[in-house]
Amino acid sequence: MLFLLNDVILSFDAAELAPPLTSERFAKVSLNYVGKLGQELYAAEPLLHHKDPEKARRLAALIISKAPDINAALFIAPSRGCLVDQVQVRYAQLSLEIMGSLFERQKAGALSNVEADRQVWRRLAA
Repeated sequence: MLFLLNDVILSFDAAELAPPLTSERFAKVSLNYVGKLGQELYAAEPLLHHKDPEKARRLAALIISKAPDINAALFIAPSRGCLVDQVQVRYAQLSLEIMGSLFERQKAGALSNVEADRQVWRRLAA
């Protein structure tokens, strides 16, 4: 399974997403709680998906476990150390074609935040 976190495509094996201990441990956690956790992580490190890929993978895995139809998330922090409530969060459900295209661009070293924004988030559109 592919998951877009800001401008990085993460690839998950199905076995990684549902270890028995994790599903029991986080069964009562809501998607809103996971979003708050993501906001806290991105408030501390706005480039989490680049600087701490393992933490980013765990965040993406939690999002998938709470909402399997979501395969993209965007966390935007205005600055390092900002207030948690200042971090914007968006989720999306992307087609396999778009995910595959983004993954191929990433493998070729051509996926940038501008490219991800153009194809998915559309924040820079005028």
